Amino acid sequence: MSNSTKSPAFGTTPGAETGFGRQFTRRDLLGSSAVLGATAALAGLLPSAKARAATPKKGGHMKLASAHGATTDTLNPGLLPNGYQWMVQFAIANTLTETLADGSLGPSLATEWSANADASVWTFELRKGVEFHNGKTMEAQDVIDSFNHHRAEDLASFVKPLVDQITDIKTDGKHRVIFHLSGGNADFPVTTTSAGFTIFPSDGNGHINWQDGNGTGGYKLKRYDPGVVAELERNPNYWNPDRAHADQITMLVIADPSARVNALMTGVVHAIDSVELKVLDRLAKTPGINVEETSGSLHYTFPMLTKTAPFDDVHVRQALKHAINREEMLSKILQGHGSIGNDNPIGPSYRYFADDIDRLPYDPDKARWHLKQAGHDSIAVKLSAADAAFSGAVDAAVLYKEHARPAGIDIQVVREPNDGYWSNVWLKKPWCACYWGGYTTESEMFLTGYAPGAAWNDTQWDDEEFNKLMAAGRTETNPEIRREIYRDMQIILRDRGGAVVPCFANDVLARSDAVQHDELAADGAMDGRRIAERWWVA
Repeated sequence: MSNSTKSPAFGTTPGAETGFGRQFTRRDLLGSSAVLGATAALAGLLPSAKARAATPKKGGHMKLASAHGATTDTLNPGLLPNGYQWMVQFAIANTLTETLADGSLGPSLATEWSANADASVWTFELRKGVEFHNGKTMEAQDVIDSFNHHRAEDLASFVKPLVDQITDIKTDGKHRVIFHLSGGNADFPVTTTSAGFTIFPSDGNGHINWQDGNGTGGYKLKRYDPGVVAELERNPNYWNPDRAHADQITMLVIADPSARVNALMTGVVHAIDSVELKVLDRLAKTPGINVEETSGSLHYTFPMLTKTAPFDDVHVRQALKHAINREEMLSKILQGHGSIGNDNPIGPSYRYFADDIDRLPYDPDKARWHLKQAGHDSIAVKLSAADAAFSGAVDAAVLYKEHARPAGIDIQVVREPNDGYWSNVWLKKPWCACYWGGYTTESEMFLTGYAPGAAWNDTQWDDEEFNKLMAAGRTETNPEIRREIYRDMQIILRDRGGAVVPCFANDVLARSDAVQHDELAADGAMDGRRIAERWWVA
C-alpha cells in the first residue's frame, strides 16, 4: 500500500531503555457541508458519549493500544492508510482546521478563513507565534509546501484527489495563505482537517521535512518503531494550553483482539480501540473499565478490483451483492452495533445520505440470475481477510461464504496475516476485506476512495457518469442540487460499483478509569483520532 520510510532518529533497539521506562517488543505485544466560516456546523455527525469527568488534569503517562498499524507505516503525511498512523500524526502535528467533538468546524493553525462569492478562492489567516518542535516559527511558506507535497507527481498521496482542484497557492505576508481552485468548493475548509494535511516545516527548497517528525503538535516523538510503538512527550511550547495534558504517551500496536483486551484488563494500557463485540458484556461488568461507542461514518467493505476478472463483469458484482445477508451480518458480526449498508460509502451520518433509495436485498435466486447473465451457472472466487481489516473480518468472510452457497457461489476464504495486510493484500488481491473510517463530507469520501487514479481507489472504479457527477457535486454550492447529485452517485455505486458495503459500524472503545475525556468525537475512532491531545490521565 505504501513504502515505509523509517527515520534513523526514531529507530531504537527493542528492549532498550529510555525516559519512558520499560520498552515493548513485538513478543510483549502479542502476548499481552457547506462550511463558509470558522464556526459553521458540519451536518450529520451523531451525538457521542459524555465523559465522567470534564476537568482536564495535567501530567501522567497515558498508554494506548490500537488494532491498526503495520511495519510499513511512515510519518509521510501522504501515506497514512490506517487509524494508528492518524493518531500519531495528530499527536505530533496540526492541520489548518479541526473537526470538533460536537461536529462543528473549528480553528487550529488557521484562526479564520473566508471565500469569494463562488467559493473558488479561499483565504486563511494563520495563527502567529506557533513553533515547530525544532524551534522554527511556522509561516505561510510551510503551509504552501505542505500542501504542494501532495501535488507532486512522484507521490501517490491519498489526498492527491483533494488537492487536484488547487491551481495556485499564494502568500500575502507571513501569516496569510490564499488558495485558488479550479472551481467552487464550499467544503474546502473541511478538507483541511485530514491528517494528510498536517503541516511540517519547509526545507527552503519547496519541500517539507516530515522525516524528523517535527510538527507543531502537542507531543514530540521520541521513539517510533513502525508497527510496534510510538513514544511521545509533551511539547512544552505547544501553542494550545487547553490540550496535550499527559506528560508522556505510549501508543502500542496490538493487532490481536484478545491480546488488546488483556492489555487493558491487566493495566498494560489505559484504552483500546476496535473492541471485540463478543466481550462487551464482560468488559462492561468489570470494575474500573468503561465501554463507549459513537456512531459515524465507519463502514466495513469487501472491495473487488473491477478491472480484474471475474469482477470486471457488473453481473458478477451484482450477484455477489445479492448473495450477502446484511441483516445477519449486522446481527452476528456487529451484534447490532451499527446499521445496514447499501454498497456505497455514504451512511446516516452524512448530510446528503439518501435514505429513500431501495436497499439491495439478500436474494440467492436473483444472484443466480446475474451469474447466468455473466455466463456462469456457478462460480468460485477467493476472498482475502484478516482481523487487521476490522475486528471480526475473518468471521464475516466465513459467514458471507455461507450466505453465497445457495446462489451457486463458492467463496473461498483466504486467511491473511495481520501484519502486512495493508501493504500486501489491500489494493493488490482481487477481493478482500477492508474498513473505511469515512470522511466528513461526501465529496472527500468519493474523491479519496472512488476517483479514477486515486491512491486509495480500492475497486479501481472508473465510471464516466459517476465521474461527471463527482466533479459537478464538488463545485455545486446549491445544497438541493448537491443532494440530487449525491443521491444519483449513491445509486450508481449500489448498482454498478465494486464494493460490497454490508454495514456501517459504531466505533467501540474501552478505557480504564485511569484516563478521562470530554465529549467524544464521532468523526473517527479514538475521539476522532485526536485522543493524544484531548484525553488526560485521571
